[in-house]
Amino acid sequence: MDNLQQTDITSVKVDPQGTQTEGGGECEAAPSRRDRLSLDVSAADWDILLASTALKIMFYPSYRSTDFEVHRNWLAITYTLPISKWYYDTTSEWTLDYPPFFAYFEKLLSIPASFIDPKIVQLNNLNYNSWSVVAYQRSTVILTELVLGLALIRFIRGSVDPSTQRIISASIFLHPGFFIVDHIHFQYNGFMFGILLWSILMARNGNKLASGILFAILLNFKHIYMYLAPAYFIYLLRSFCLSLTYEIQTKNFVSLANAVIAVFVASFGPFILMGQIPQVLSRLFPFTRGLNHAYWAPTFWALLTAMDRILLKYIKYTRVNIQLNTEGIASTSRGLVGDTVFAVIPDIKPIHTFIATIACQSIWLIKLWRSPTYKSFITALTLCGWTSFLFGWHVHEKAVLLFLIPLSLLAAERQAYFRTFMIASIAGVFSLFPLIFTPAESIVKVVYSVLWMLLVYLPLSRRVYEFPRSLSYVILDVMEKIYLAGFPLLLLFVSLFPAISQSRNQIIPEVEPCISSDEACLGMNHSHQIGSIGIGMLEFLPLMATSVYCAIGVLWSFLRLGYIYLNEETTYQGQLSNIG
Repeated sequence: MDNLQQTDITSVKVDPQGTQTEGGGECEAAPSRRDRLSLDVSAADWDILLASTALKIMFYPSYRSTDFEVHRNWLAITYTLPISKWYYDTTSEWTLDYPPFFAYFEKLLSIPASFIDPKIVQLNNLNYNSWSVVAYQRSTVILTELVLGLALIRFIRGSVDPSTQRIISASIFLHPGFFIVDHIHFQYNGFMFGILLWSILMARNGNKLASGILFAILLNFKHIYMYLAPAYFIYLLRSFCLSLTYEIQTKNFVSLANAVIAVFVASFGPFILMGQIPQVLSRLFPFTRGLNHAYWAPTFWALLTAMDRILLKYIKYTRVNIQLNTEGIASTSRGLVGDTVFAVIPDIKPIHTFIATIACQSIWLIKLWRSPTYKSFITALTLCGWTSFLFGWHVHEKAVLLFLIPLSLLAAERQAYFRTFMIASIAGVFSLFPLIFTPAESIVKVVYSVLWMLLVYLPLSRRVYEFPRSLSYVILDVMEKIYLAGFPLLLLFVSLFPAISQSRNQIIPEVEPCISSDEACLGMNHSHQIGSIGIGMLEFLPLMATSVYCAIGVLWSFLRLGYIYLNEETTYQGQLSNIG
C-alpha cells in the first residue's frame, strides 16, 4: 500500500498507570495520587479551549437544524411528564428515541432550563426559539464537551510521544465534524465521544474493567455505538477475561459481567418494572425506515444506488430488453428518505445489510482475537464502526464520526495510517457539508475545514512521511492525490449548480421536491429552483455527486486500513505497537 520500511523504534511500554519505560530500563516511580489527578494543562491547551469556545459562542445565532427543537422537546418531556410517559408522548413529532441514560441527561438539563426560562420546558410550546433557549442549549453543548477535552488532555500524559499526541488531541477537539454537527447543526456528539475516549484511555492504561464500564454507559446514552460493541466484546473477553492460555479469569469475568449488568439495570430498570421495554425498544429501533437515511450519506449503498441510476439510464438509452421495476424508476432519483427501491438491481433488505456487516466485521474480529493489543483494539474498533457505516441499514450521515474520531488516534503511527486518515477525513468531512446549506455558514464550514486540514497535515506529515519505494507505490500515490484534488472542483460544482439552474427562465411544473428529515434537502428545494427542462430533472445532482464522490474516498480508505491491519505485524509496526 505505502512505502513502509521498518524503522528503529525505541521500545516503550506503558504500565497500567501510564508510566513509560524505555529500552528495558527500570520503571519510573509510580505517580502519586495527586499527580494522577492533575490535568497537566499547558498554556497552548488553554489557548485552544478559549479560542474555540469564543468561536462557538459567535455561532449561537447561526443556523440550527430540527435537532435543536428535538432536544428542546426532550427537555420538556422529561421535565413535565412522569417517567412512565416519556417513551409514549407524541405531543411533538420529535418523540424521545434515545436510550434512558440520555433521557436522564435531558432531565438534568431541564432543571436549570426551567429557572432560566420556564417556557423552554413547556410541553406544548413547540418550536420555541427565543434567545434564552438558543443560548442555553448552545451553552450545554459547549460545557458537556469538556468531557471530551479532559479525555484528550489525559491522552497526552503517558503517551509514547507527547508532542505528537498533543497535535492529535487538538485535532480531535477542533474537529470540523464536531463544529458542523454539534455547534451549528446541533447535537451532543462531543460529550458522547468524550465518554468513548475515556473508555479507550482506560484500555490504554490497562484499566480494562473501567473501559468496559464506560462503554456500557455510553451504549445507554446513544445506541448507535452498538456498531463498536463487537470490538469491545472480543477485546475485553480475550485480554481481560481469558489468560494467554485461554483459561477463564473468573474474577475478571464476573467483575466485568456484574458491572455491565448493573449499568443496564440502572438505565432500563425503571422501564423493566413498568413493563415498558417493548415500547422503549420500538422507539430505539424503528426498522420501518428505508435503506438510505439520506441519499448523500457516503455509504456503500449510496454507490449501489448511483449504479442503479446509471444502469437505468443506459437501459433507457440503448433500449435493451430488460424488465425494470417501475416503482424503482422514480424512487431513488429525488433523495427521498423512505424506502429505497431499485429499478435494475435487486432490492436490498435489512437482512442483507446485517449479513454484509457481520461478515466484514468478522475479518477484523478474528484478527483482534489473535492479537488483543491496544493498537489492534483501536484499529479493529475503527474498522467495526467503519463497516457498520458502509453496510448498515438506514445509516445517518453524521455517523461518519464513528470511525473518523478513533482513526485520529492512529493518524501519526506511520505514513500509511496518515494517508488513510487524510483521505477518510477529507471525504468524511466534505460529506457533512450538505447538513449546512445557509450562505453565511456555508462559507464558514469550508474555511474552518480547510484550516483544520492544514493545521493537522503540516505538522504530522513532517513526522511520518516516507518516500514511495517502488513504481506501484508512486502510481498509487499519484492516483490518491488526483482524487483529493477533485474536492475543490466538486465544491465549485455544488456551489455553482444552483446559480446555473436559477439563471434559466423556464420553470418546470410538477417536479417533486427533495424531502429529508434534515434541512439539507429543504435548502436544496429553496436554492435549486428549476431553470430548464434538462436541469430541472437534475435538481438533486449536487447531493448525488457529493454522495458518490465522498463514498469513493470513504470506501477506498476503509479498504486501505483493512489491508494495513491485516499486515500490521510484518510491515506496519509503529509506536503504538509497543503498548500491550
